[in-house]
Amino acid sequence: MKEIDYKDLRFNPFNLLGKEWMLLSAGNEQDGCNTMTISWGHLGCLWGHNDPTAVVYIRPSRFTKTFVDKEEYFTLCVMDSSFKKQMAYLGSVSGRDEDKIGKSGLTKVFADNSVYFKEAKLVLVCKKEYAAELQASGFIDKDVLKQAYPANDFHTMYVGKIEKVLVRDDEYLNRL
Repeated sequence: MKEIDYKDLRFNPFNLLGKEWMLLSAGNEQDGCNTMTISWGHLGCLWGHNDPTAVVYIRPSRFTKTFVDKEEYFTLCVMDSSFKKQMAYLGSVSGRDEDKIGKSGLTKVFADNSVYFKEAKLVLVCKKEYAAELQASGFIDKDVLKQAYPANDFHTMYVGKIEKVLVRDDEYLNRL
């Protein structure tokens, strides 16, 4: 993996999250780690500084949440389309029940205060800056509330400052 400046990235964030998905991971080599597939989130700048940020959402039932809550950092990994089957599996099976990362065949890399995957084509290393649970009172459009939260299992929103951007190769950088 090669570190680059976030300003050199060229991609459509709507496709990156909504169509390609990402793996959200946290943990460390000593205490363990977990990952989950995400297709909701935001990339941009926040709070009047030019530092890039990532905003991710995790339901309370997700095992990965315990690692994100405990750790100072989390990562977001974009995989090529050839990993779609593994990503679907990682998003539907709990790491509480089995070694889903091991079964997926992905290679863990413990570095930069977190964990990511050797096979990723893009890695965003994020330092947590803010966390808050979404609340029913905040929804202006009550149809979204009914559709997304019929069981009142509100996501926790995490804002992470993107401290490092890693790409697999220069060719990919040009295709972002």
